[in-house]
Amino acid sequence: MKTNRSTPVSPGARLPKCPTGIQGLDEITGGGLPRGRPTLVCGGAGCGKTLLAAEFLVRGAVQFDEPGVLMAFEETEVELKANVASLGFDLAGLVRRKKIAIDYVHIERSEVQESGEYDLEGLFVRLGHAIDSIGAKRVVLDTLEALFASLPNEAILRAELRRLFRWLKDKGVTAVITAERGREQLTRHGLEEYVSDCVILLDHRVYDQIATRHLRVVKYRGALHGTNEFPFLIGDKGISVLPITSLALNHKVSNERIATGIPRLDAMLGGRGFFRGSSILLTGTSGTGKTIIAANFAQAAARRGERTLFFSFEESPNQIIRNMHSIGLRLEPLVKRGLLRFQSARPSLYGLEMHLATMFKEIAAFQPAVVIVDPITSLMDSGTASECKGMVTRLIDYLKAGQVTSLFTSLTQGGQALEQSESAMSSLMDAWILLQDFEGNGERNRVLYVLKARGMKHSNQIREFLISDHGIDVVDAYIGPSGVLTGSARAAQNSLEKAAVLASQQEAAQLKRAVERKRAALERQISGLRSDYETEAEELRRIAEQVGTSTLMLTTERAASGLLRQADIKVVAAITRSNPRNGKAHR
Repeated sequence: MKTNRSTPVSPGARLPKCPTGIQGLDEITGGGLPRGRPTLVCGGAGCGKTLLAAEFLVRGAVQFDEPGVLMAFEETEVELKANVASLGFDLAGLVRRKKIAIDYVHIERSEVQESGEYDLEGLFVRLGHAIDSIGAKRVVLDTLEALFASLPNEAILRAELRRLFRWLKDKGVTAVITAERGREQLTRHGLEEYVSDCVILLDHRVYDQIATRHLRVVKYRGALHGTNEFPFLIGDKGISVLPITSLALNHKVSNERIATGIPRLDAMLGGRGFFRGSSILLTGTSGTGKTIIAANFAQAAARRGERTLFFSFEESPNQIIRNMHSIGLRLEPLVKRGLLRFQSARPSLYGLEMHLATMFKEIAAFQPAVVIVDPITSLMDSGTASECKGMVTRLIDYLKAGQVTSLFTSLTQGGQALEQSESAMSSLMDAWILLQDFEGNGERNRVLYVLKARGMKHSNQIREFLISDHGIDVVDAYIGPSGVLTGSARAAQNSLEKAAVLASQQEAAQLKRAVERKRAALERQISGLRSDYETEAEELRRIAEQVGTSTLMLTTERAASGLLRQADIKVVAAITRSNPRNGKAHR
């Protein structure tokens, strides 16, 4: 039995792409628009159709050396040059260098009469001449409605549209054609999207009085493409679609650890702080000290000689600097030395995408090692939950690509479950520190603990977070049978423990003194007994000496008396020893 196996497509057989040079659009389309084929860009008024088409031409001429022709039916050459100049593009200079040709075609409906032989031969001749004059590789037609407004006959309209698109293909140019959006279909006529090889839909919507533009690739024949809806913005450097560095999770990581500026907090993170390039979330209710920790984080970076970019959405730079004086933290020298820069704006000033573009612009210009966003939740009200998460994801992705350490403060609403209030954003962060208020004994105290810290050993214990005019400190909270004690309750408990220790020390000292007294009394008693013993022993020796002396005298006297009684015997014995014969004769 034979099995059908798909034959892999060789690189040469893949659809050729024409890069647009528009940031993010080439990533979404997998390399650009279909080369040598027409692309339809449709949308409502003010969504940026003409600007996208013009940037496609300008970047083609500047970046890829592909000249282009812009044929306009609504705006004159002067108007187009002025409009594109707002994006920073020198369209007039490109025209002078014959990199771009602009042809304004004025069509008045009252001057056009419909007939069965109506065609676009005149347009083809005019457009063909413009293409050949500069060797154009790209063509823009803006817009189709002005061109076909005088054709009420749908059959003729369909035929002419097909002729136009086929003529552009035969000419071998990559064309972008703009069209207005219809009420119930992509375009007003409902035909353009069927004859186009690629269809891009632009949308300009307002959410909570904040306008946001979106882009979606509806159709792309012969190529894979992103089908989601992507926000985009129009800035002073052109159009930016999904302005991130990488769409994949392939960032480089560092094993270097950086200090937080709070030694006890570093100790909770293994004594070394956070990984460089990591994203850190600092959450807490109002007044728990989030901005103070962020300021210490900035000061620690400055001590390392690193730059910090501080985005503030609630306080002005002067207010932050003044408030930090209350804890002995001086930020003015850091600002003057160029190590700290503040960027403050109200969240309602722009939409999410414009805020994101502004942040990217400042980061690229300042090249910081640390970025602080205080608080990120202020921007959450500027869009839907999915839009906000997408914005934070792109910001984190951009910072990680540059090995920039980021600290985001987040305002937690009181009374909400922690998992519910921070679940969307916390999963994007590498580390999560929580600040909370503990209420009791008529006071509120702050506590801090590390919820997570990817890739490092960290403490799971609660610490009390103290703020004073000397700075901040993280101290051990009392944990006992009655629970966690903070503030005055902890101080009172410490006093009780100190009093108990002092009482124990005093009791031990008293007992020691009693023992010393007993020992002294015992020693005195032993000393008295020893003295009695020595006295009696001395008396015994004296008596023994007396007895010995008496015995000796008695013995001596007895010996003398015996000599006196036995004197004659001793005399006879002496004579006998001297005259033995006499003795024998006498016997």
